[in-house]
Amino acid sequence: MMRSRPLKVALLGCGVVGSEVTRIMTTHAEDLAQRVGAPVELVGIAVRRPDRVREGVPAELITTDATALVKRGDIDVAVEVIGGIEPARTLITTAFEHGASVVSANKALLAQDGAALHAAAEQHGVDLYYEAAVAGAIPLVRPLRESLAGDKVNRVLGIVNGTTNFILDRMDSSGAGYSEALDEATALGYAEADPTADVEGFDAAAKAAILAGIAFHTRVRLDDVYREGMTEVTASDFASAKEMGCTIKLLAICERAADGQSVTARVHPAMIPLSHPLASVREAYNAVFVEAEAAGQLMFYGPGAGGSPTASAVLGDLVAVCRNKLAESTGPGESAYTRLPVSPMGDVVTRYHISLDVADKPGVLAQVATVFAEHGVSIDTVRQQGKDGEASLVVVTHRAADAALSATVEALRKLETVRGVASIMRVEGE
Repeated sequence: MMRSRPLKVALLGCGVVGSEVTRIMTTHAEDLAQRVGAPVELVGIAVRRPDRVREGVPAELITTDATALVKRGDIDVAVEVIGGIEPARTLITTAFEHGASVVSANKALLAQDGAALHAAAEQHGVDLYYEAAVAGAIPLVRPLRESLAGDKVNRVLGIVNGTTNFILDRMDSSGAGYSEALDEATALGYAEADPTADVEGFDAAAKAAILAGIAFHTRVRLDDVYREGMTEVTASDFASAKEMGCTIKLLAICERAADGQSVTARVHPAMIPLSHPLASVREAYNAVFVEAEAAGQLMFYGPGAGGSPTASAVLGDLVAVCRNKLAESTGPGESAYTRLPVSPMGDVVTRYHISLDVADKPGVLAQVATVFAEHGVSIDTVRQQGKDGEASLVVVTHRAADAALSATVEALRKLETVRGVASIMRVEGE
C-alpha cells in the first residue's frame, strides 16, 4: 500500500545536473512514487543566481537561502549537487542535524571529509549516499559497498575521467598533439574552460580516494593519493606504446598490498596492453576494472559524466534513501574496520618504460645497464637507435619499486653519456 503523505526533497544547486534531477523528478513523479512507496515531492531548490533562466524548473521553488531550506525540519532528503567544499559541507551537516538524509555528487568533499560526514550521518541516524560522485551513471559505489560486501577486493583499476580519456583517445587515434586534442574536447563540451582539475588528475584522485576507502574498508583521503597529470604525454609516447602493443590511459589504481597489510591509491598516465579491456574504452567514456578474490574480474562501463548520466545516479540514490526513510532504517554507512595504512608511492611496484637520449658510441648500453643493476632494477628489454653521434635508448623494466626506479633515473642523469631522460611511463594492466 502506498503512503499518501509525500517524502519531501530539497535540492541544493541547480546547474546542469540539478536541472536534470528536477526534470526527471517532475516528469517521472508517478513512477518514482510507485518505486519508493510514497510520493516524492521537490519542495525547494537553493541557487546562488535566482535570475538565471532554468528551463523546466518551477520558479516558485527557487530560493537563495539554502541554510533556511535545510533547516525547515520537514525535509526528508537533501540532494547536494553544488560541488566544492563550502558551503556544501556546512549545508550537508546542517541537513543531518535537522533529520534529513543526504544524496551527494560531491567527490571533492567526500574525498577530503568523507569520514567526518559519515560520522555525522550516523550520529543523527540518517543516510549519506553518493553514487554520482564517482563515475556518473555507472553503478560502482553500491556494487562495491553492497554486492561485494562479502568478498575481498584486491584491486580497482579504472578510467574515471571522461575529459582525459577523450584527449588521450584522440592523440592515439588521430595522431593529434595534446593541445590540439584539448581544443577539440573543449569545443565539444567535454573540457571546462579551465581543465586543470581533469588534466592534472585532481578529479580522478578524488574518485580514487573514495573507491579505495570503499573497496578496502579503510580510510583513504585525497592527500593519500599519489597524482600525476597527463599534460606531458606526447605523440612519441604513443608511438612507443604502439611498439609494445599498448595504448596510454590516465588510470586510477587502488591496490591492496600482497601481504594484505597496507593499500595504495594513485592516479597517473600509464601504458596498458591493447588486450586489456580498458584499452578499448574510447571517447569520453569511463570504465572501472575490479579484481575480487571470489568474484574474479568485473568491469563496469558507461558514461561517467554529464547532466543526464549523473542525474540517473542521483535519482537511484534518492529512491534508495526514500525507501529507507519509509522503513525507518538506514543503509550501509562507512566501513573502515581494517584501518589499513596507505603506503607511499615509493613502495609501489610496477613495470616502467624509460626513454633516454644518449651519446651514440660504444659502451653506453653497458653503462646504463650497470646503473640499473646497481639499484636492483631488472631490465626486460632494450631498444637502441642511433644517428650522427646521438641515440635514443628505450628500456622496459621488470617490476620494480617506484623508489628504486627514481634512484636509478637520478643516477642515469649523472652519466656523461646520457644527454637526458625523454620520458618515463609506468606499464600497467599485466
